[in-house]
Amino acid sequence: MQINKFSNLFDKNKRGEALRFILAGTSATLLQYAVYLLCLWLIDKAKWRAPAPEIQAAIALTIGYLVSFTYNYFVSSYYTFRVGIGIKRGLGFAFAHLVNFLLQNMLLQGFLWVGIGRETAIIPVFFICVPVNFVLVRFFLKK
Repeated sequence: MQINKFSNLFDKNKRGEALRFILAGTSATLLQYAVYLLCLWLIDKAKWRAPAPEIQAAIALTIGYLVSFTYNYFVSSYYTFRVGIGIKRGLGFAFAHLVNFLLQNMLLQGFLWVGIGRETAIIPVFFICVPVNFVLVRFFLKK
C-alpha cells in the first residue's frame, strides 16, 4: 500500500498538472508583480501620497492581487486543473486566495519592516506563498 502512495508521485497526470500549475502560476505571479510595480509608480507620480510606504505597498498589492486573482481563476480552472468553473469551486478558490492574500500582505509588511524596499519586498513573499497557494487551490478545485 505504501508503494502505491509513493508511485503516485510519478503519475503522468500529476506531473502534467504540476507543470501546468507552474506555467499558469508563473504568468499570474508575473502579472501581479507588473501591476504591483505599475501601482507603485502611479502612486509615486500622483500628487496624493499614502502616509507610509507600507500603506502604498498594501494598496499596490491589493490591486495587483485582484487582477491576478481574476486571471488565475480562469486559467487554473480551465488549463491547470481542467475542471471548469462553478459556484462551489469559485467559493473554494476565493477562500484559498483570501488566505493567500492575507499571508502575502502579512509577509510583505514584515519584509518592509526589516528594511527591504517596496519594489523587491514582494519577491520573497512569492517564494513563500506560491507553494502554499498551490496546495490550497488544488484542494478546493479538485474537491
